[in-house]
Amino acid sequence: QVQLVESGGGLVQPGGSLRLSCTASTSIFSIYAMAWYRQAPGKERELVASITSGGSTNYADSVKGRFTISRDNAKNTVYLQMNSLKPEDTAVYYCNAWYSVKYDYWGQGTQVTVSS
Repeated sequence: QVQLVESGGGLVQPGGSLRLSCTASTSIFSIYAMAWYRQAPGKERELVASITSGGSTNYADSVKGRFTISRDNAKNTVYLQMNSLKPEDTAVYYCNAWYSVKYDYWGQGTQVTVSS
């Protein structure tokens, strides 16, 4: 069982920045594909960004050019740098670690609120 602990959420004004972190309790973090999802009130959970074990990244169209996902395998941590935040980015952000259907783990979520 892998535990994922997210941090870095909070309240920020439109146009501001936040960096989310997610640290995993596994010594084989490097084999996992990592991703950030978000879920806004009344909406389904959606993929925000992902990064493979090899470092390839993928982004939702709504965040391209504003968000950057990265990973530090030495620290068992994945990051989501969020710039130029908009009110529509307000959601609970979840970290996901995926290796296979059997090895698929989620964090508890961290709230991001973009409001003036």
